[in-house]
Amino acid sequence: MESLIKFVQDEFVTKKEFPAFSAGDTITVYYEIREGEKTRTQFFKGVVIQVKGTGLTKTFTIRKMSGTVGVERIFPINLPTLQKIEVNKKGSVRRKRIYYFRGLTGKKARIKENKY
Repeated sequence: MESLIKFVQDEFVTKKEFPAFSAGDTITVYYEIREGEKTRTQFFKGVVIQVKGTGLTKTFTIRKMSGTVGVERIFPINLPTLQKIEVNKKGSVRRKRIYYFRGLTGKKARIKENKY
């Protein structure tokens, strides 16, 4: 059964190429918003909290601060309206899912940057 699902995904679903990123990285996601007849591109810039799943079912969660309120958004990697992803900073964290980042404020909420 799993081989049949994999075959259908490989044959009929178009894959998009995005740069590699992981938890702790600061990325910008550009996606299309449709409002009636018009479409526009909007971006969401924040820190990757987690990357979950494999293959076409892969999702990632981004967190940003909007004023004093934290905003999180989950994006499927295979979203048709996803246009591009830019990696702004590579972060150095010890875990794959940095849920503890939600409780940090101020200087403690900084993530060390990888220079390489």
